[in-house]
Amino acid sequence: MASWPRSPIVHYAKGQALRAERRYAEAIPEYEAVLASNPNSAYSFYNIATCKLYIGSVDETIPLIERASRLSPRDAFALGFWYQTIGMVHLLQSRTEEAITWFEKARHHSPALSGIHAQLASAYARNGETESAAVELAEARRLNTDDRYSSIARLRTVNNWWAPKIRALAETTYFAGLHRAGMPEE
Repeated sequence: MASWPRSPIVHYAKGQALRAERRYAEAIPEYEAVLASNPNSAYSFYNIATCKLYIGSVDETIPLIERASRLSPRDAFALGFWYQTIGMVHLLQSRTEEAITWFEKARHHSPALSGIHAQLASAYARNGETESAAVELAEARRLNTDDRYSSIARLRTVNNWWAPKIRALAETTYFAGLHRAGMPEE
């Protein structure tokens, strides 16, 4: 048996802890260490993808998630999160139609995740589908246990973990779409 410091389980746990602490750049090598011993770890690919997104390497995100999806195509729990992240990358890059497609897939797999509904509301609003946007925003608010969807200012305080580059993209896409969907600024 591998010694504990080199164990994939230890590296994965350390990666998860670092990610929870928002130390995304430090978490990536931990997940890569898992992949060195288990190249079929779908969750490690996804976790690297989210870390890359949060540090601003948005273009590297989708290929990593696609790899995770190929490794675990029937993982009902994960697919909603994976599709949601792909949708968010498209939204951040102003590819609204693609974002809608992926958010709708995510909603199909994980209808109870409030974030998917909020992101879909933003994308619908950016696409001029105001009625659908209002419905999705209302559902996000209904499903959420806190008041994060009460205003854009509140949501900004909750979503403060993005790199400056991603935050700037979110302002012109995600938050702007939520404003169009009817979310007040304050």
